[in-house]
Amino acid sequence: MRIQVSRTGGFAGIARRREVDTSGLPDAADWEALAESALADGRGTPPPGVPDGFRYRITVGDRTVHCADPHLTDAQRALVSRVLKEGA
Repeated sequence: MRIQVSRTGGFAGIARRREVDTSGLPDAADWEALAESALADGRGTPPPGVPDGFRYRITVGDRTVHCADPHLTDAQRALVSRVLKEGA
């Protein structure tokens, strides 16, 4: 499963994009469960954010959702942080 996260906005306006392919990872089941939880509460269109806040697009396979600070669920925040930290 390929998980992609794009982050835009913030004070500096620097966009970041990372992805993780869970195929062959020893913790693939954990990644996939977290991704499913993050998708469950996402929106199909970008939500309104706050000035200088981050906006995110999470794509898992062929499903894409949008979310924005400060209204991320715990699963969305965990997935975004993990993909941006560990992804390529």
